[in-house]
Amino acid sequence: MKYILASGSERRQELLHRIVDDFKVIVSDFDEEQIIFNGDIGKYVVDLALGKALNVKEKIKEDTIIISGDTVVVLDNKILGKPKNEEDAFNMLKLLSGKVHRVYSGVVVFNTSNNKLEKESLYTEVKFSDLTDEEIVSYIKTGEPLDKAGAYGIQGYGGVFVEKINGCYYNVVGMPLNLLNKMLKKVK
Repeated sequence: MKYILASGSERRQELLHRIVDDFKVIVSDFDEEQIIFNGDIGKYVVDLALGKALNVKEKIKEDTIIISGDTVVVLDNKILGKPKNEEDAFNMLKLLSGKVHRVYSGVVVFNTSNNKLEKESLYTEVKFSDLTDEEIVSYIKTGEPLDKAGAYGIQGYGGVFVEKINGCYYNVVGMPLNLLNKMLKKVK
């Protein structure tokens, strides 16, 4: 069976290689603005991932398994997406400083040959240490936070801010491997 990852994320590609040897990447151009957030974060991230998977399905002809995901950082039921600029990144990191937040992922696995569809969400709780303004500014200068939800990457320099996590580490990186592995088995 062929596999397609509906994401250009290098982190998701790297993680997927731990489960699937060979896959093609087709980046979805799904308009995420179509999905309205109604307060249910789990449903929201699953709907985003499903939109990406269905968008990619329309671009292909062959039978395949499409894998898609979406990850958001949430503090006090407010979604922190990717920062717009350095000031936005600073403000997000300042908000996360010393607090517990949640990282939610929605994962969709769709087998186009038998139309089996699995969709799940999960979250991981992450506790940040208290951060000084100098630490935040120094981190922003690395450039790492500018393309990451919540303005940090746990697998990179941002990992130094993480005091503890409760849940799946790989979920925080961008693809919960254990959950994905179980979902792949269900669609075959």
